[in-house]
Amino acid sequence: MPLFALPFPQIDPVLIEFGPLAIRWYALAYIAGILLAWRYMLKTCANDILWRAIPHPSAQDIDDFLVWAALGIVLGGRLGYILFYNLPFYLDNPTEIFAVWHGGMAFHGGFLGMIAAMLLFANKRKLRVLTLFDLAAISAPIGLFFGRIANFINSELWGRPTDVPWGVVFPTGGPEPRHPSQLYEAALEGVLLFLVLRLLSHRFKLLQKPGAIAGCFAIGYGMARSFVELYRVPDAHIGYLSGFLTMGILLSLPMILAGLALLLYAVKRSPAKAS
Repeated sequence: MPLFALPFPQIDPVLIEFGPLAIRWYALAYIAGILLAWRYMLKTCANDILWRAIPHPSAQDIDDFLVWAALGIVLGGRLGYILFYNLPFYLDNPTEIFAVWHGGMAFHGGFLGMIAAMLLFANKRKLRVLTLFDLAAISAPIGLFFGRIANFINSELWGRPTDVPWGVVFPTGGPEPRHPSQLYEAALEGVLLFLVLRLLSHRFKLLQKPGAIAGCFAIGYGMARSFVELYRVPDAHIGYLSGFLTMGILLSLPMILAGLALLLYAVKRSPAKAS
């Protein structure tokens, strides 16, 4: 093992197997993220101090939205990976589209799927869509944290070779130590972004300006993802698009711009007129 490299913790990606049925850490990460985000949204909606006179979803609305959110995240994440990252392969192997146990989920696809689910659900229940966006935004880092930890356990999406003392020798990444970019993302997109949004929602009461929290989430995620992409190895079948530009950075730039626009809109517009 190279000097100053950390050994990879040998954690089986499959937690439990019952014959052909396998329960994987990756699936549990999605379940844990969605359920904890749901509980956090419920608790936030019940805190009237955060809302003042701003209409917001009821506990029953949040309960019903759980299924919509799960479908939006999973279907959007899978479709996004197929379209953004590996379309030629799936055109040649269409049966692999449904083989989700082989991996292949894209955050940006899940993000778009979640937006579609929120738009449809808000229209069906006559809810303020920007407020629903905000609730999803404050809870999204929970799922991002668990998802990146699962990526680390799966020894996937690792970083570039490095000589830093915390470099990890991944079993699928060759003999050289690499940046544990999955843990960088868990820390930035998960822990740090959660704390920042918690401060904005609970200390500065930005939930009273519908859309502001959602805008901050899009900016924060886009910046964190773009930063980590500098240390992460892009998918082999895509590589670098130009120089240091990766697909992850390319997809994050519109998020940052859209987040800025939404934040400015929310701050300038009065709560009574917000969508």
